[in-house]
Amino acid sequence: MTGTSERDGLAGVLREWRGRRGVSQLDLALRAGTTQRHVSFIESGRSLPGRAMVVRLAESLEIPLRERNALLLAAGYAPAYPETRLGDPVLRPVRTALEGVLRGHQPYPAVIVDRHSDLVSANDAFWALTEGVAPPLLAPPLSVPRLFLDPRGMAPRIVNLDVWAWHVIDHLRLEAVRNPRDRLSELLTELTALVPERPRHPGPDHLGFAVPLRLRLGGGELRLLTTLTHFGTAVDVTVAELRMEAFLPADAETASALTALTGLGRPAPATPPGPPDGGTARLNTPPEPPDGDAARRVTPPGPPGEAATRRAAGPSPV
Repeated sequence: MTGTSERDGLAGVLREWRGRRGVSQLDLALRAGTTQRHVSFIESGRSLPGRAMVVRLAESLEIPLRERNALLLAAGYAPAYPETRLGDPVLRPVRTALEGVLRGHQPYPAVIVDRHSDLVSANDAFWALTEGVAPPLLAPPLSVPRLFLDPRGMAPRIVNLDVWAWHVIDHLRLEAVRNPRDRLSELLTELTALVPERPRHPGPDHLGFAVPLRLRLGGGELRLLTTLTHFGTAVDVTVAELRMEAFLPADAETASALTALTGLGRPAPATPPGPPDGGTARLNTPPEPPDGDAARRVTPPGPPGEAATRRAAGPSPV
């Protein structure tokens, strides 16, 4: 039997998510295949929905799987979505697929990150961009936004830092609004204090969200666009929270430079990132050298893959 406190918990959580998504009770009822009266009764604590209805409401509000489990618990039901460690043998097909996508994106940089934007894995082309980064920024958990925007990281080499940094921060802020997380809010506060003030007049070439990353490397400049890929039908919390952020050349010169760069077998970072969340397996990190000298670690580029394995989901910042 579900107690009063559990009913009140469900009502409050459902109202909060509906408000966060800007959806009316009527709209939610239509999406979930029920009536506005039923939704009203649930949100007032007068009615306790069945497990299937809770799942439909959560899906209609596009609630992440982790929070869907919390919603089910608030209603007095067991969680519906498993959370499997990435290193578990059950997820071996997922790891294999992700490794193939990272290799297939060579010679262009790509990373796999978790829900906190912490690095899970990266291909060799990405490691080549991290030359000169302070070792503490490469220690686990490696925050990819911090790696780019911290003055000890790649920020001094970003030509359009004043514009691109706010492109990243605005994306993180939107994510924090849609899916609040303490660590994400703390990261936003930290990064906002590190970057230049937002330009009042970005200039005639400003294209809104379509902000290329202009990165100095050696004696030249790379111009990179970004794409975002995620699992749209995952039923495991861990898999659903992974996303791949891939960089694409914005011009022929950048494409040629990246091809030459990865062909040189550039050194990987001196301190490779460890697995996030206390042990999630890394997919494609540099191997330890035989003599244990991490400073001499070299990662050869992986074999080319089929372009069809990559799915771009529109421009998105790191």
